This record gives sequence, structure tokens and C-alpha cells, in this order.
Amino acid sequence: MSDEGGERSVRPHERKGSLGRTIRAVAWSLIGLRKGSEYEQDVQRLNPLHIIVVGLVAVFLLVLGLIGLVNWIV
Repeated sequence: MSDEGGERSVRPHERKGSLGRTIRAVAWSLIGLRKGSEYEQDVQRLNPLHIIVVGLVAVFLLVLGLIGLVNWIV
């Protein structure tokens, strides 16, 4: 497949992204601080499946942390 620029577009499942970059993208997204330019880079580089998995793990850890905090306080 090629787009208007003549470059080959990469399918989402063929994208290679580092684990660190995926974790960083998910963390900044959970906080709500994200630059538009970095978002565009992530869309081009990161695998959507990896983002979903890291996001689910992050939310699970957040919930466990909140439960632990509440149990520690009470």
C-alpha cells in the first residue's frame, strides 16, 4: 500500500515500538498531558495492541494502588 507521498504505509500490527515508548505514551495519556506532535509520532510508530495491553495493566495497577491506599488509611 502506498499513500499520496509515495511512502509505504505500515499496518498497525506491523508497527514496531519500544516497550518504554509505549509505557511513556500510556502514562502521559493517563495524566492528560500530551503534545499533539508526540501523539502523531505515536500513531505512526506504536502498535495499537501494545497500547491497549499496557493501558489495561496501568489501570489495573492504579486500581490496586487505590485499594491499597484506602486499606492503609482505614
